[in-house]
Amino acid sequence: MAAWRFYHNPRVSPKILAQPLLDAARQAVPVTCDDYVLAVHDWSQLDFHTHTAKHDTMVLGQAEEIGYDLHTCLLVSDTAGEPLAPVYQGVQSARGLTSSRTLHTNPWPADRSHLDALVETMNFVRRQQLGRTAVHVIDAEAASVAHFRAWAKASHLFLVRVKDSRVVLHAGCRRQLHEVVQQLQPRFAFAREVLHHGQPAQQFVAETEVVLYRPAKPWRKNQDGRRVTVKGPALTLRLVVSQVRDAAGQLLAEWRLLTNVPGSVLAAQVALWYYWRWRIESYFKLLKSAGQQVEHWQQETAEAVTRRLLVAGMACVLVWQVARQEGADGVSLRALLMRLSGRAVKRSQPWTLPGLLAGLWVLLAMVTVSEEYTLTQLRQAAQSILGENEDAKPTNRPQTTHGPPP
Repeated sequence: MAAWRFYHNPRVSPKILAQPLLDAARQAVPVTCDDYVLAVHDWSQLDFHTHTAKHDTMVLGQAEEIGYDLHTCLLVSDTAGEPLAPVYQGVQSARGLTSSRTLHTNPWPADRSHLDALVETMNFVRRQQLGRTAVHVIDAEAASVAHFRAWAKASHLFLVRVKDSRVVLHAGCRRQLHEVVQQLQPRFAFAREVLHHGQPAQQFVAETEVVLYRPAKPWRKNQDGRRVTVKGPALTLRLVVSQVRDAAGQLLAEWRLLTNVPGSVLAAQVALWYYWRWRIESYFKLLKSAGQQVEHWQQETAEAVTRRLLVAGMACVLVWQVARQEGADGVSLRALLMRLSGRAVKRSQPWTLPGLLAGLWVLLAMVTVSEEYTLTQLRQAAQSILGENEDAKPTNRPQTTHGPPP
């Protein structure tokens, strides 16, 4: 009940509640990053179509898709791809945008897109003075020439996946990207061994320089219902193409990446940075199906959900810190949390992030209980439930798995 009142308290603004996450980011970035920090952006729909008490939900796509739209910016290490902290959370509802950057919910114009608001988040990340230059990593949704030009003009570095139908200037000729990729085939070089759907594979990378010269065509329409073109300066970018092949050389997957990251960063490293974009998908999984169960929360407004999301983000940061902890203490702590979680794991993978999160919840509950009850009282309670003899002494039985006893 105390938590319920806290999440609905209008005096607890998301901006204030986000400060511990920003502090954690400032502490982690200088330790875990070399020259850059990856700022991974993505959007995730929060499905609340069965929650009749929420009166500020909106239609997210199809008529039956009702809920909120969550935008997250997650910082990731440029050296090992470790998730560090979500430095921005924004929840869009029928009332507007509730974000960790502001004190109150702000209106969201009907013609405003996700990408229109993205530059504000980029500027916000820059103002945090993280000690490293941010590279904003975004999926194909961000493949917009107009926004590329705006981000480059504001001196933001970006790395975006694009489709092969885009027309560019390459070596002085107009070509579609798939034609450019065909010309790059002799230049592909082996980068590293990878896994593709759990199977061993190899990654090959090639790069070249392309120019975006055509006018932008935003999805926004004029009063006549037609899309208008927006002219802009030619923009020279690096095209980095990553191919995943099997042992026989068969193409399994291909990414076409456009970036303005300096050439001092090798193409193979750029491809690896984009591969680490999936860390934000893992974060959404922790929030949804693998830990926090956000789509079952009973908070009745987007503001309350945003406050709880920020607290949930703090729990994820703690788990990521445990996962990064080195030495025997780190191994012992992860083993303890996995044992408390009751999760079964493979010998080759002694811990998982959902398992650590579940174990952390149990450990914190144990600490709280131990402050209110003595060990004798807890043993007596267990004996009364299990029907054991009060004089019987507990035995130390070896446990070989993290799962519950049979």
